[in-house]
Amino acid sequence: MNEPGIQSLLDQETLDQRVRTGRAPEWVADHWRSFQDGLLGDRNGTPFPCFFGAESVENGDPLYTAVPSLSDADALLTLRDRILEYLAVYEDHSERASLVTFFKPPAESLSEREYHDALWHILQTLHLHDPEPWPAEIPTDPDDPYWEFCLGGEPMFPTCRAPFYDTRKSRYCPVGLEITFQPRALFESLGVTAETEAGQHARDVIQDRLEGYDGVCPHADLGDWGVDGDREWPQYMLSADDEQAPSTCPITVTRTHPKPAAKLP
Repeated sequence: MNEPGIQSLLDQETLDQRVRTGRAPEWVADHWRSFQDGLLGDRNGTPFPCFFGAESVENGDPLYTAVPSLSDADALLTLRDRILEYLAVYEDHSERASLVTFFKPPAESLSEREYHDALWHILQTLHLHDPEPWPAEIPTDPDDPYWEFCLGGEPMFPTCRAPFYDTRKSRYCPVGLEITFQPRALFESLGVTAETEAGQHARDVIQDRLEGYDGVCPHADLGDWGVDGDREWPQYMLSADDEQAPSTCPITVTRTHPKPAAKLP
């Protein structure tokens, strides 16, 4: 951890130091400033809706990496390695250590549809080159309420910020794509899963803050893992324009891994 190079796994102190001393590329510095401003600032007099995320950044808990491309094979395979490294160390680092990934913005602006395509290309690539089998307890069908993305045998919740959100500023990043990976085990260790009283209270607080922060009603796709009628995959990158968002989950999941003959999509 904290090795040289933009695709290394960094703690927050090291990332901040590299940005302040000019040892990080400008796009990484822009991402870091935007991420800090978003989670630690307020809007419409309301703090960032996910108070767990805001408190973790304030305390320096997350780990970080940067990815120099949305599609380059080597960049995405290196991202896979960084996620696996993160999964091996995050519990020793902090009980609130999510993994925040900053992607280099493309040369030309992308539409919402292209950002959705980019997200699912990234997740499909990670899945195809996962060294571990898909967990036996997690369905492979994204239309199952108990489905969620997995890597390295760990179920996790990847959530995105992107430039196309005009009103939902809680999901807005002016720089480019950001994905924060949060293992389900992290939520379980904090006792804030949907079936717990603390988890329901947290959801109520977040929903109230969302309406104040964004100035619009919480998105219709927001829900809880394992609840009938709710699906996890649309929550990874909430739609702004339904016509540009996928109507069915674009990922194809199989249980058998590794796939040494698999080719990058």
